[in-house]
Amino acid sequence: MPQRSDKAGVLFDVDGTLVDTTFVHAVCWTEALRQHERYVPAAEIHHGIGMSSEQLLDRCLGDDDEDADREAITDAHLTLYKQWWGRLNALPGARDLLRACHDRGLTVVLASSAKDEELDALRSVVDADDAIDTATSSSDAEAGKPDPGIVLAALESSGLAAEHAVFVGDAIWDGYAAQRAGVTFVGVTCGGTPELELRRAGAVEVWRDPADLLAHLEESVIAKL
Repeated sequence: MPQRSDKAGVLFDVDGTLVDTTFVHAVCWTEALRQHERYVPAAEIHHGIGMSSEQLLDRCLGDDDEDADREAITDAHLTLYKQWWGRLNALPGARDLLRACHDRGLTVVLASSAKDEELDALRSVVDADDAIDTATSSSDAEAGKPDPGIVLAALESSGLAAEHAVFVGDAIWDGYAAQRAGVTFVGVTCGGTPELELRRAGAVEVWRDPADLLAHLEESVIAKL
């Protein structure tokens, strides 16, 4: 269980929140599925980005598709996605937002369910390791979002109590995971999820991207931590 602490901090999702990867993931999953003779509309895949790979494939393929080799599809997605790593971009204001939170004395945590190798690539793109106190990867939880495991692992590794933390994310799955962990959820729409959907998933406020949140930081719940 997370430690009780009076210190405060901000947990950040990475894919689609700090790094512009959501639609790259959707394209790579579409192609990985096509290579294995499965067609799923890219829009449907986009709605599943932010879930674990296992849950995304269950959502896209359905439990009745027992012939699908999910491990091979997942490996194909990773192979395709790696080709983009040198071309990924940090979202506007990402590194400045992390540093602003750090400068306020807040603990800054990356609450990612990406694999270790992938998280290293994303951290390189964000280029703000000097402001990051700790980070999680898929190896830190048994299940990905919307399961709260990653958020709980982020709280535990940082020594933060849920009531003294805010989770910033771009997907409804981030919101569901935050709610289940008892953490306040702040949404950003830069991953392609509309504000209304993020609010329905529990977001107390929604901003366009990290730059927009940074510009309104004093109005945000983050300022109240």
